[in-house]
Amino acid sequence: MTDTEIIELYRKRSENAVRESDRKYGAYCFAVADNILNSREDSGECVNDTWLHTWNVIPPKCPDRLKMFFAKITRNLAVDRLRLKKSQKRGGGQLEAALDELEDCIAGRSIVDEALDRKLLSECIDAFLREIKMRDRQFFLRRYFYTEAVSDIASRFGVSANAVSVSLSRTRGKLKERLEKEGFFV
Repeated sequence: MTDTEIIELYRKRSENAVRESDRKYGAYCFAVADNILNSREDSGECVNDTWLHTWNVIPPKCPDRLKMFFAKITRNLAVDRLRLKKSQKRGGGQLEAALDELEDCIAGRSIVDEALDRKLLSECIDAFLREIKMRDRQFFLRRYFYTEAVSDIASRFGVSANAVSVSLSRTRGKLKERLEKEGFFV
């Protein structure tokens, strides 16, 4: 079933929308949540919450890219669940490690948590990511959006973990420069 057909099912309030969403994107959303939570039970609940959230926002929203729409909802739900549990050990430490790495780009973790949701910062980062090399962008998104471990990214792309770490370090440096140039406190 196409994304357009799935969205139409949501608009018609058909229960098949959830079934088709889960069939097509359930495993993908589970992987997004599990990279953050490292818990099958919690990740499964996040996926179910993703479908409920989607049911509540379509209509009136109409996402352009359904896969990314689901990924963003799932990721936000997983991060909220992780924060609720207030456990840095959950998620294999990948979320905490990723935020620690980004801490040099944006002043302080509390500001990172707040500022990442702000529209201007989001637009600046989006523009920055569109300008960098595709591979650097993929490494960056895999690490900081999907919170994948550096070793997993290296395996996925067939490079050394050191190559990924160096790329991420350079990209963070460029991002820091860009954010300073745009007037964000670094």
